[in-house]
This record gives sequence, C-alpha cells and structure tokens, in this order.
Amino acid sequence: MSDANKEALEPITGIESPVYLDYNFTAGAATARYLSKVKEGKLVGQRCPSCRNVYIPPRGACAACGVATTEEVELSNKATVQSFTIVHIPIPGNPIKPPYVIANLIPDGANISFLHLLSECKNEDVRIGMRVEAQWKDPSEWTFAMENIKYYTPIDEPDVPAEEIGRLKDA
Repeated sequence: MSDANKEALEPITGIESPVYLDYNFTAGAATARYLSKVKEGKLVGQRCPSCRNVYIPPRGACAACGVATTEEVELSNKATVQSFTIVHIPIPGNPIKPPYVIANLIPDGANISFLHLLSECKNEDVRIGMRVEAQWKDPSEWTFAMENIKYYTPIDEPDVPAEEIGRLKDA
C-alpha cells in the first residue's frame, strides 16, 4: 500500500471550522428601562413584591417566585465581591489580556449578583467580601450597555462577612 493510501485511511479526529454569529438583541420592557438608566450613568434593579429580592439587571419577573417585578430600585456604584475567577486563558477577540479578574458583584441595595471586571488591584489580593466601586467611562462614551462601567476597583472599606453577602437590610 502506498503512503498516500495509508494517509487516506487515517481516522479524522477533528477539524477547525470558524463559526460567526451575527444577531440582534431585542430588549424587553424591564431590560430597556435598565439600559436607559445605564446610559444616564445609573444602576437600577427591580424588587420582587413577594420575596423582596432585588435583581440587577432586572428581568421583569422574580426567578424565585415567578411574579412580575415592577418596583425599580436605584442601586449604588459600590458593591461586594460574592465570588470571582482569575482568568488565565485568552478569549479570542477579547481585548483584555489575561490574567484578569471577573467577579460576581452584589451592588449595595441589591441581593442578586451580576458579572463585571475588577481592575487596579493585584489579582491575588481579590477576595470574597471585598468592597469595590464602579469606574465609569467618560459620559460622552456612554451607550445602552454595561460597558459604560470600565471596571470595578477596590475601595477602603471593611470586607463584608461571607454570611452577610447578599442580605438586604430592609428584607
């Protein structure tokens, strides 16, 4: 058997095939109001009338109770680190070069976390309970997107004890 025939009989175990997805996002009423507030430099959540959870971004309904959420709650630029990941693997097309920290943050006034970037700190110094604050882009750059916040940075406030993270003071 020739070398060419031997190669033809080798099993194929994988191929590289780039995939490109173009899509348009249509925001529902709760998300549209939220993104409009973000464009104004404000963070808002919605409170569940039943369990009192405050969601950011608002979903229009409580994931725990299944009831509509309409009460808007203005939230602070300050937040608490609930959990975090130090990313070491580059993501294709991502301008942020590893290593960097992505954290689940609970803004003051909410008890459900959202994901954002941490910066201006040593990755190894990030910890659960750490207090952080939003660093917004210049208002001339604001759009209808969470990218209006460049990242969160540590602030000089005591850590929140783990058992208190996500507990609302008025709940």
